[in-house]
Amino acid sequence: MSTYVLVAGNAGVSELVAAAAKLDGPVVAVVVGADEVVRAVAAPGVDKIVWLGDPGDRAVEAFAADVAKVVAADPGVVFAGRKPAERALLGAVAAAISAPVVTMPVEIAAGQVTRAIAGGIASETRSYAGPVAIVSDGGAPLTGGGSTSVEQAAASPAEVTVTDLRPNEVAAADLGTADRVVSVGRGLKAKEDLAIIEALATAFKAELGCSRPVAEGLDWVARDRYVGISGQQISPQVYLAVGISGQLQHMSGCRGAQLIVSINTDKDAPIVAESDYILTGDLYTLVPALTAALG
Repeated sequence: MSTYVLVAGNAGVSELVAAAAKLDGPVVAVVVGADEVVRAVAAPGVDKIVWLGDPGDRAVEAFAADVAKVVAADPGVVFAGRKPAERALLGAVAAAISAPVVTMPVEIAAGQVTRAIAGGIASETRSYAGPVAIVSDGGAPLTGGGSTSVEQAAASPAEVTVTDLRPNEVAAADLGTADRVVSVGRGLKAKEDLAIIEALATAFKAELGCSRPVAEGLDWVARDRYVGISGQQISPQVYLAVGISGQLQHMSGCRGAQLIVSINTDKDAPIVAESDYILTGDLYTLVPALTAALG
């Protein structure tokens, strides 16, 4: 029985391949993408590539039925990332092979998946005896270097084409691949004061994140940068939370960090119990001092 990794137009599947390699059976990457994507996916850990072709001006989702057909020939565990096209392909596969879909996995082994529930404050372990579809973080792009065999399969994509592409004025943030993240919350008094947080992130060589109210309530930071159960769920090496109380909605998005450091005036804030290190005091004093020290 093969284990599948669905590749929807980009090679950002390193974490999926690593998870798939821990299971029994060969790892097969089913690729819809350009030739350079195929070359990148031909990396250690991938035993075989089934290439359905370059979508060109077609939407990747147009190949959903073709991807499902490949997997249905030898159904097993199927991994896909969180991006819309990846989830669309996985949905088609899950329907074709009658597989349950599991999200937010924290541990995957042969025959069972452990996932976070209740906003990350608890977990449940599910056993499976047949095919299962798993949605997880894709990870960094693969960079080739393997001797993976490539099989080009015939595809009959649906007539779904991309008619217009409108890039965002600001590039979408991908905090999921960042080693360090500095996030700011409602402890910040004004939008103009974001400058001191951005300076800290620059000095710390970190990505900028925020709590949900800062992005959706105040519009101080782009919405693709808020961390939480309904936002980005990340696992950086270091997560530095500035002026964030640490409610459940937020902590479920950053609890996977290897190290959590918080700056807060309230020594009894919920985030204190989640932190490895706590700096208690006014962020307007501590942040510039920390930035200067890092500089």
